[in-house]
Amino acid sequence: MSGTPAVSAAPPADDWLHVSGNQIVDAAGNPVWLTGANWFGFNATERVFHGLWSANITDITRQMSQRGINLVRVPISTQLLLEWKAGTFVAPNVNTYANPELTGLNSLQIFEYWLELCERFGIKVLLDVHSAEADNSGHVHPVWWKGSITPELFYQGWEWAANRWKNDDTIVAFDIKNEPHGTPNDTVRAKWDGSTDVDNWKHTAETAAKRILAINPEVLIVVEGNEVYPREGETWNSPNTDPDRSPNYYYNWWGGNLRGVKDHPISLGANQDQLVYSPHDYGPLVFNQPWFDKPFDKTTLTDDVWRPNWFYLHENNTAPLLIGEWGGRLGQDARQDKWMTALRDLIAENKLHQTFWVLNPNSGDTGGLLLDDWKTWDEQKYALLKPALWQYQNRFVGLDHQVPLGGDGSTTGISLGQRYGNGGEPGDTTAPSAPGQPTAGPITANSAALSWAAATDNVGVTAYDVLRNGTVIATVSATSYTATGLTANTAYSFSVRARDAAGNVSAASAARSVTTSSGTGGGGDQGCSATFATISSWNGGFQAEVTVKNTGTTAGAAWTVSWTYPSTTTVASLWNGVLGTPAVTVRNAAHNGALAPGASTTFGFTANGPAATPAALSCAAS
Repeated sequence: MSGTPAVSAAPPADDWLHVSGNQIVDAAGNPVWLTGANWFGFNATERVFHGLWSANITDITRQMSQRGINLVRVPISTQLLLEWKAGTFVAPNVNTYANPELTGLNSLQIFEYWLELCERFGIKVLLDVHSAEADNSGHVHPVWWKGSITPELFYQGWEWAANRWKNDDTIVAFDIKNEPHGTPNDTVRAKWDGSTDVDNWKHTAETAAKRILAINPEVLIVVEGNEVYPREGETWNSPNTDPDRSPNYYYNWWGGNLRGVKDHPISLGANQDQLVYSPHDYGPLVFNQPWFDKPFDKTTLTDDVWRPNWFYLHENNTAPLLIGEWGGRLGQDARQDKWMTALRDLIAENKLHQTFWVLNPNSGDTGGLLLDDWKTWDEQKYALLKPALWQYQNRFVGLDHQVPLGGDGSTTGISLGQRYGNGGEPGDTTAPSAPGQPTAGPITANSAALSWAAATDNVGVTAYDVLRNGTVIATVSATSYTATGLTANTAYSFSVRARDAAGNVSAASAARSVTTSSGTGGGGDQGCSATFATISSWNGGFQAEVTVKNTGTTAGAAWTVSWTYPSTTTVASLWNGVLGTPAVTVRNAAHNGALAPGASTTFGFTANGPAATPAALSCAAS
């Protein structure tokens, strides 16, 4: 954090947080930065963190704290809260050989055991009602009531949680409901207006917040947006003539539309200083929003998407923002990597609070910070996230005033008391020096290996941004990087800039011009085939996989597969490839374009509409 904060003579006795303008502060008025990640599973049928079927709960929690995760957003369900309230428990899916400390514990006891671990390691918790029912796909339902879970039971579940943990400052925030959404065409949908209608999310959030704060006035109330908002001159009764790009409504991600706050702000009365707004934002690998179909960068995303939907609340000093979900796969789509880096930079530059999606490797459309063994970290993804984690003098900063992040004796983290117990001097504001000009080699038709001389810093360099033609394509901790997914016989310009632990960024290095090789060789031919297979289907959609094989006699550098679907069938999400137009066109991702003769790779996708095998697929190799 920058600036000189107010400091009390001694750290506050507890760790409850409050709001001042667009900042979150402790009881002494010191600004804090909530920077963390999500870990799901309690919201699903297992009713416990995923991964405990193989990995140890203490090890995972310790690793998160040592790597700078000072807040964990925990998705749960209203159904689970009501089960806990009633004292009824479903057997949790836990490997007690890997987790002997959890032997014999029910799901509530496991959760509260984990809260003790968080206290031990200096982590704070954001509890999120992710869905009405305990269901892995429960978040797809657009509203907070479903089946036997009524709106009143939704409120009662939160009241039980508020009362249960009102004296435990490990849980510092409640996210009232994950991703309220729906469009005017839907049978039920979440709207945002000044009414007291059952589907008015603004009124529901206010009601839940007031009932919670009547029990615990110290907990932060986190309110997400919805999906659509009427354009100027329109109402919630206006027709939705084009579901994809309606002229009558502004669309955004589920939970990501906070335009309604401008006209109908959340009012918590005397407890207004507990309110935090929380949008979600994702990249094209989750869904190819219209703004990804044209050239974009951080400036255009801010102007076209982030500012009108939610960033204006920060700029106007209305309230703090916590980006509750953002993240995704790296190295598969240049647009995805560009989006994620741009949002990371917006978060770091403005000290926006955030919880990265997600720790879990079993998140189908994003992957996780952990790899499939639930023990190894995805270092490339973590390097991208690291500049958006709160750091001071090369240490991660926790939100506990007494316990350093990482636990007693931590070598990687400090406590909030340590951060502000030194007179409250401003943090590091000195940027690193520029790194050396990159050298390049070897260079192929689709890749270039880069290395550079390290930058220097008054505290320490923590990461390097690699820029291609002026755009960040990767953030790494080493002084080398191999750029892949390049086009043969094409000129590129590469430069590098350094980052330190406080988020200061150096000037870019001198650029290095690189021209890839032609990729052609003597003799042989290039060719490929594409084979389609439907993996599964359901009412209204299906999942499919396409196998691409190099049928030529020379190695290929890239491939493109095309086919035609009727207008009623649309691709919703795609992995291991890059979706384009016209019709359905998929080109290789950065990591699977190069195929030796006889070698094959696959890409997969989900689609909306009836499952159907295309009449013909065309495959072109280069």
